[in-house]
Amino acid sequence: MAAQLSTLLRAACEHVCPVPPVAGGVSAVRRRAAAVLADWRVCPEIVEDALLVVSELATNAIVHARPPAVLRLSWARDDGGRTLRVEVTDAGPALSVAQSLVGIDPDEHGRGEAIVHALATRHGIRLHAGGVTRWAELVAV
Repeated sequence: MAAQLSTLLRAACEHVCPVPPVAGGVSAVRRRAAAVLADWRVCPEIVEDALLVVSELATNAIVHARPPAVLRLSWARDDGGRTLRVEVTDAGPALSVAQSLVGIDPDEHGRGEAIVHALATRHGIRLHAGGVTRWAELVAV
């Protein structure tokens, strides 16, 4: 019974959804994330920052990686308060390092990583057999 309760509590604070590799995909994921954060009653002081992080990580997956991509949100209590973790996992880079980003305007792209770093309490990248997971945590005290 305790294991079932633990599973239910964890499920209530974790959400996974695909990141569609199409025009409008980021907007759809952002709307879905906003609804989930509202359902979880995530504190307003981090919601806007969290949605911006979701947008940046999802955009990165659509523009620079191979599909499929998946967004995972989790909201957990820890010693410092509540932590919202945003992860986007993709199938790895679409372009090799040697290939140029022809047609990508540097004035419109390339700031996402800096934005995530500025908003997140902690952030990072995890490489694994299935691809790449970029993650960020925002802490509400």
